[in-house]
Amino acid sequence: MANYDLTRRIAAHLDRHLVFPLLEFLQERQLYPDDEILKAKIELLNKTNMVDYAMDIHKSLYHTEEVPQDMVDRRVEVVARLKSLEESAAPLISFLQNPNSFQELRPDKQYNLQMLNDRYQIGSDQIEALYQYAKFQFECGNYSGAADYLYQYRALCTNSERSLSALWGKLAAEILMQNWDIALEELNQLREIIDSRVCASTFLYGQEFSDSALFDPVYFFWYFCRISYHR
Repeated sequence: MANYDLTRRIAAHLDRHLVFPLLEFLQERQLYPDDEILKAKIELLNKTNMVDYAMDIHKSLYHTEEVPQDMVDRRVEVVARLKSLEESAAPLISFLQNPNSFQELRPDKQYNLQMLNDRYQIGSDQIEALYQYAKFQFECGNYSGAADYLYQYRALCTNSERSLSALWGKLAAEILMQNWDIALEELNQLREIIDSRVCASTFLYGQEFSDSALFDPVYFFWYFCRISYHR
């Protein structure tokens, strides 16, 4: 059965986070030795910010409560970076979480940007910080928070390419949370945007959100169909 498994080929064209459900599927079907799957998970996790998850798998794989010092050091770095990004985005996040303030937003993005700058001293730096914070949340495995912040970012972003990158990220987050109805809406929206573009390089914009791999549209569609069917 493992001879017909396409996971290795498909994984090269997907963001690392999207590979985890495939490994879970293989582990459930027992197509490979459990230790082999756990080692594959650690290899993927070493290039993400999901340090706590990597530590748990290391303990399970080697039957120990001890973890390598480099994992401990990496966790310190991740926590520090997360706090720094949170502080940078804090003014905008505070605004968005305040129901009274949030009601001041209108469909006109230019109006919103001017209003935020004039009334709350929130400018492009804070909006960019929200994107970076959302991206980091995704890399840490907080897909719910990432999806929410990316949605809010796109409501304020006036850069079409950056907005498209955020849409790729939100789609991935919704898939990983198995929110299939929302994911399908995002997928259809993404398809409409791609269809409206003449330049084929549109397909590569997912790489801006994902540092590890492209969201290749052909493999991404295969992935979406497979994972939604089996779940």
